[in-house]
Amino acid sequence: MKTSQVFDQTAWIFISIYLGSLILVGFLGYRARQENTLKDFYLAGSGFGLVVIFLTLYATQYSGNTLFGYSGKAYRMGYAWIMCIHFMTAIVACFLIYAPRLYARAKKYNYITPTDYLQHRFNSNWINILATLILVIVLSNYLLAQLMAMGRAMQGLSSSDPDIAYRQGVILLTLIMVVYGTLGGIRAVAWTDVIQGVVLMIGFSLLLFMLYKHFGPLSVATNIIQQSADAAKVTVPDANRLREWLSYIIIIGLGSTLYPQAIQRIYAARSEKILRQGLALMAFAPLFTSLIAVVTGIYAIAYIPGLEGNESDQVLGIILSMVQQNSILGYWLVVILYAAILAAMMSTADSALLSISSMLSKDIYGRFVDSNASEAKLTFLGKLFSWCLILFLVWLAIYLSDKASLIKLLDRKFDILIQLVPAFMLSIHWRGMQAMPTFIGIVFGVFLSLCLAYGGFDFVHNGKVYGFHPGLIGLLFNLAIVVMGSNLINKNRPLLV
Repeated sequence: MKTSQVFDQTAWIFISIYLGSLILVGFLGYRARQENTLKDFYLAGSGFGLVVIFLTLYATQYSGNTLFGYSGKAYRMGYAWIMCIHFMTAIVACFLIYAPRLYARAKKYNYITPTDYLQHRFNSNWINILATLILVIVLSNYLLAQLMAMGRAMQGLSSSDPDIAYRQGVILLTLIMVVYGTLGGIRAVAWTDVIQGVVLMIGFSLLLFMLYKHFGPLSVATNIIQQSADAAKVTVPDANRLREWLSYIIIIGLGSTLYPQAIQRIYAARSEKILRQGLALMAFAPLFTSLIAVVTGIYAIAYIPGLEGNESDQVLGIILSMVQQNSILGYWLVVILYAAILAAMMSTADSALLSISSMLSKDIYGRFVDSNASEAKLTFLGKLFSWCLILFLVWLAIYLSDKASLIKLLDRKFDILIQLVPAFMLSIHWRGMQAMPTFIGIVFGVFLSLCLAYGGFDFVHNGKVYGFHPGLIGLLFNLAIVVMGSNLINKNRPLLV
C-alpha cells in the first residue's frame, strides 16, 4: 500500500525557510570571497579545514543516488545490495592511491581543474580535450541523476499529481541551487554540505530507531520476505551475483575518486594532513547512509510489496511517510530529514555544476578560444555556462522522468569514467608513462566499454559481462595499451621528468 507525506502548514514553512536559507549561505559565501579569481570561486582560496573537507567529501559521494537510488536498488535486489556498504571503503582506498601526491602537485603548480594536472603531466592538448569531454559528459549524467532524484523526492513529498510534483520539484529546487552556487561558489556549496552532513548523520541514525519501532526487528521482515514471492531476495547470492558484487566495489571505488568535484576538493584541502584525516573519517560514513538505505529497502520488500520499475526509487519516500504518521517525533524527524535530503541533493548537484563550469570556462574557452582572458572573465563565463547547461538538463530530467532508473544512470557513467584511471592514478607514480599510448588507451577503453554495453552480445546480461561491468573490461585493455606502448617508446628515448 503506497502512502505519501502529508505536511501541515508549519512543516511547509519550515522546509521553505530551510531551503531558502541556502540562498543566504550563498550570499555569505559571496561576501567571504577574497578576490574575483577562479581559485577563489572554485577552490575557496586558501582551502578548507578538517570538518569542512570531511563533510564536503562525504556529501559529494553520498547523493540523491545514495538516498533514493540505493534504497530502490535494495528493494529490487534484496540483501545482496549490502555490498554498497563497501563502496566507501573502496573509495577511500582508491583516493589514497593518488590523492596525496596530486595534492602536493596541485599546491605547487596551482591546479584549478582536474585536467590541469593532465595538461601539466603530459603536455598534450589531445589528452586534455578528450579527458575534459569525458568528464563533462559523465558529470552531466551525474547532475541529471541528481535533478531526477529531486523530482522523485518531491513526488513522495506531495499529495498532488505525481507528474506535476516531479516537474515542480525539479524546477524550483534547481533554481534555488543555481542561485546560491552562482553567488558563493565552492564556499557556499561546502558550507551547505556541512549543515546537511550533520543533519543527515543524526537524522538517519534516528530513522533507524524509528524503523525498528514502527516495523519491529529486521529479522521479522526477513521472515516475511522468505514466505513471499520475493524469497530470492534474502537467499545467498549465486556466483554471478558475487562477481557483480565485486565489480560494483571496484568500479565505484575507482570511478568515484575521479569525479571532477572530488578532485577539486583534493585541491581545496588546507594541508595534506587535513586531506588524509578527512579521508580516514570517510571510512565510517557508510554506517550512517548506505547501511540505513539497505535496511530501508529490506523493510520495504516486506511491508510494501509490488513496486515495479522506477516506482522502486520512491521506496525511501514511502517509508518516511509511514514513519511520519507513527508519532509526533516521527513526523518532525521526517520533516527535518526531507528538508536536509532535498538540500543535500541540491548541494551535490551544485558541486557537479561548478566543476562542469570550471572545465568549460578554463579548459575549453580559456585554453583554446581566448588564452588571454582574465580570471574575472573566465569566472563570469563559468557562471554563464552553469545557467545554460542547467536549463537544458532541467528539460531533459523532465523528459526522462519515467524512462530512466537512477542506478542505470550510475552504471554507464562509471564505465566511461574509469578509463581515466591510468591517466590519473598510474601517471602520478610512473614517470615513464607516455602521452600517445595514454590517449589511445582511453579511446579504446571507452569504445570497447560502450560496444559491450550496447552491442547486444549474447554474453552480456543486464549490461554486464558475466557479472562484471563493461568498463572494467575496457580498463584492462586500456592499461595494457598504456603499459606496452609506454615501454616501447621508452626504449627509444629518455624518460620524461
